[in-house]
Amino acid sequence: MKNQYTPAKVWTMDNENGGEWASINRPDSGARHEQVLPIGKHSLQLHSLATPNGQKVTIMLEELLAKGVTAAEYDAYLINIGEGDQFGSGFVDINPNSKIPALLDTSSDKPIRVFESGNILLYLAEKFGHFLPTEIAAKTQVLNWLFWLQGSAPYLGGGFGHFYAYAPEKFEYPINRFTMETKRQLDVLDKQLAANEYIGGCEYSIADIAIWSWYGNLVLGNLYDAAEFLDVSSYKHLQRWAKQIGERDAVKRGRIVNRSWGEEWEQLSERHSAADIDVVLNKKP
Repeated sequence: MKNQYTPAKVWTMDNENGGEWASINRPDSGARHEQVLPIGKHSLQLHSLATPNGQKVTIMLEELLAKGVTAAEYDAYLINIGEGDQFGSGFVDINPNSKIPALLDTSSDKPIRVFESGNILLYLAEKFGHFLPTEIAAKTQVLNWLFWLQGSAPYLGGGFGHFYAYAPEKFEYPINRFTMETKRQLDVLDKQLAANEYIGGCEYSIADIAIWSWYGNLVLGNLYDAAEFLDVSSYKHLQRWAKQIGERDAVKRGRIVNRSWGEEWEQLSERHSAADIDVVLNKKP
């Protein structure tokens, strides 16, 4: 077979592996440089970027504020992953895995560090008592889908997204492999939403926030420029849900926080008050 790859007996890093983000990828963990994180005035300090994983948390915080939960006020600082901010000592102190988002809650005597986007959603839902049912059966359904997302999204992002959009070359086998899995996941969601208004049942929850940030953005054409390739318009129930969630004011607000690309009216590198978001959204034609 032409250009067949034979693995070495012991793997070593290839500095010429190419592809977007290759310059920041290494097989070791921990801080690479000293970098003190800024500190805002609110108890919740978020350090993030408006990728789907980052959007989960800012949407959740904006939803809580829309509910009137003033204790959910937060400062959000940009972590530029292309520049390696996630490997700064301050960020690693919060998240030793060096992945956004990372949250520091200073409302108690001893600050609480919270990382992994799904866990941050669960933490905020339990802390403030919103978007997670308390009845055991309903709560379990929401958590089923929250953990489904945490297990499934890597196939979409690190699998399909990488090989379809970011890899230095197009390879048929991985694109076919991860396209098939992505479409299977879209079908799972479409069938669930055929029988339910929201992912976990009849109520909007952290499962919707988590899944919309990945799969809602995907079927609305906001990820990987792959809507036609994946035939996303064929998933009618998923389309209905994605548009419905996307029209929520808190979703419109949360998705632009820590965003440094796109139109001028959807870029907000830092957020310290509701007024910061208002100023940016008011630029929309």
